[in-house]
Amino acid sequence: MADKVYAAVAVAPERTAVQALDLPEIGEDEGLLKVETVGVCGTDVSVYRQLKEPRILGHHVIGYVAKIGARAAQRWGVREGDRVAMEEYIPCGQCDKCRTGLYRSCDFTDSKRGGLRYGNTPLHVAPGLWGGFSQYMYLHPNAVLHRMPAHVKAVEAALTLPLANGFEWMCIEGRVGVGSTVVVLGPGQQGLACVLAAKAAGAEKVICVGRRTSLRRLELARELGADEIVNISEEDLIGRVREMTGGEMADVVIDVTSGGTEPITQALHLAKKRGQVLWAAYKYQAIPAFDADEVVAKTLTIKGLRGHSYESVEMAIRLIASGRFPIWVMNSHDYPLERTHEALQTAGGRGEPNPLLVTVSP
Repeated sequence: MADKVYAAVAVAPERTAVQALDLPEIGEDEGLLKVETVGVCGTDVSVYRQLKEPRILGHHVIGYVAKIGARAAQRWGVREGDRVAMEEYIPCGQCDKCRTGLYRSCDFTDSKRGGLRYGNTPLHVAPGLWGGFSQYMYLHPNAVLHRMPAHVKAVEAALTLPLANGFEWMCIEGRVGVGSTVVVLGPGQQGLACVLAAKAAGAEKVICVGRRTSLRRLELARELGADEIVNISEEDLIGRVREMTGGEMADVVIDVTSGGTEPITQALHLAKKRGQVLWAAYKYQAIPAFDADEVVAKTLTIKGLRGHSYESVEMAIRLIASGRFPIWVMNSHDYPLERTHEALQTAGGRGEPNPLLVTVSP
């Protein structure tokens, strides 16, 4: 193995440079991952546009264990050559959140508090290889790995974490099951993951909602199992869902749209009495005209959601490996390492048209 590794380093807002970095020495509790492919996440795009310090982005990582210490191999149950999916979290493993399975909320992996997280840790933090847009990535002693079957296509494997979010939000938090009616607001990567998870869980009717500009994604939602789609640029959302559900409305409504606040209030109207409203997208603004009385009158349950758990990642891997759904259709663009800037621009709507799952394959 060479002493140097090439990585696409985000060096300034919306500027990337491919740099040669040192490969670290690996101790008994550490490892090194040879990166196969990386899905570009909306978080990567946001960090790239507001970059404060150089770092290697990319945290939806699939790769092969290239080097591993003896204690790490025993702890993770893997050996050199094994294919794995990485979680972005690097938790402490000791706090109450970690001990109860909520390690995504551990302060040690909270990048906003200076914690360690794959794809969002500055380059100056040794050994620097904290992101997937690189030939190799450092495996911290507290890294969270999952075995990935060899037969799974790389572009499908790269959907592991988005799909894990879908299972977390739909099945674990939303308790979607056989006979459920679900409305998914937003047909982006996370919305389609929710469609897949809901159908895999046995939902009877899944309705995916988007605008005219998202028609291709709405069509993909149908391919991935959605029973109905609603184009709100041309159709009345509340009326159409009422028609589709025979007036019953939805057991579960989830908002995964970016930007606008209207879906927040729409979700309250779309849910049936004693239904659940799930919010899984930041709005970065106050919500005007929020009708708390409707929440009380319909005895709604409202949850704010983020991230995934170990269990939901395993659920995602099992579904991907089953071949039950044509998950590969979600991959729209794949770029080599030297075109990482283009990958980030495309994923952010400023590059090639019609992006969905954009990947970088070093």
